[in-house]
Amino acid sequence: MSYETLTFTWFVLLGVLLCGYAILDGFDLGVGILHPFIAKDDRERRLVMNSIGPLWDGNEVWLVTFGGALFAAFPVAYATVFSSFYTAFFLLLTCLIGRAVSLEFRSKVHSARWRSVWDTGFFLSSLTAASLLGIAAGNVMAGMELGPKYKYEGSLLSQIYWYPLLVGGLTVSLFALHGAIYLYLKTEDELQARVRGVIPRLIYVFAGLYVIVTLATWWHVPHATENIAANPILWVVPILNALAVMNIPRAMHLGKPGYAFFTSSMVILAFAALFSVAIFPNFMLSTIDPAYSVTLDNARSSQQTLGTMLIFAAIGIPCVLSYTVTIYWIFRGKVKLDPHSY
Repeated sequence: MSYETLTFTWFVLLGVLLCGYAILDGFDLGVGILHPFIAKDDRERRLVMNSIGPLWDGNEVWLVTFGGALFAAFPVAYATVFSSFYTAFFLLLTCLIGRAVSLEFRSKVHSARWRSVWDTGFFLSSLTAASLLGIAAGNVMAGMELGPKYKYEGSLLSQIYWYPLLVGGLTVSLFALHGAIYLYLKTEDELQARVRGVIPRLIYVFAGLYVIVTLATWWHVPHATENIAANPILWVVPILNALAVMNIPRAMHLGKPGYAFFTSSMVILAFAALFSVAIFPNFMLSTIDPAYSVTLDNARSSQQTLGTMLIFAAIGIPCVLSYTVTIYWIFRGKVKLDPHSY
């Protein structure tokens, strides 16, 4: 396999890992965002938490795997991304830890105040984590202040302006919708009916932000459409994206929540594909000088390293997929409470 083919293959594999994380942990985060608004009493809050209880830690493995693969396959990109988002990544790590601690500690003490504190932590951690992921994506899309030797010369405040915040809001709304559809599948009776009533409102919020962010990207990030303009066949990506978005309310109207959940997963996949098309062949675009941009060519490891890693990936990825499928099969069906529940 040629060096260029290996490089592109690893770019695609990184996208697969990131999509796996966004789809699987996306509904986890969405459940956390909806948690204080959907459940009306302690029993329902426990049901909401237990809907993701057996799954959340396995879902986050995809993010860890993505980070490890990025480090090995594109070390320059890894160093630049992590050094540019140091504060954001520390906050993201704090949120992921906060979610885990909130889940594990909430039911250890039978006190309304104790449980309220951890419920708040669960919500804030989920909301902040989803926002940070979107804000980071918005910054990468628009470009960042990279100088010589790929050193980030901006500040934290320069990463928090209107466009990344819009993308962060879109991410939160998408994950909340994804989580609501998942909760509809996992709950029953009054709680399920309440979730069903929230889904249309979330669809309207997400659809509105989707239109706003699309127009903002067209205006603020003109380079995002360069690859599509140069290769018209790529228009299929945004078209499929729009069709997937419109298919979510259609699937719910038809009474097919499983189909709606699949569609919301495909929306996340389509967004990731659109993001990849927009930034290719860059990992991070410099707004100071394009020569300082981190690209596939200047960030990649040696050909031998990429080839060896591909062998391990061919062995490891099916194992991860098998584990994921097995866990979801074991914990299929409606969520129930028992003495060992959260």
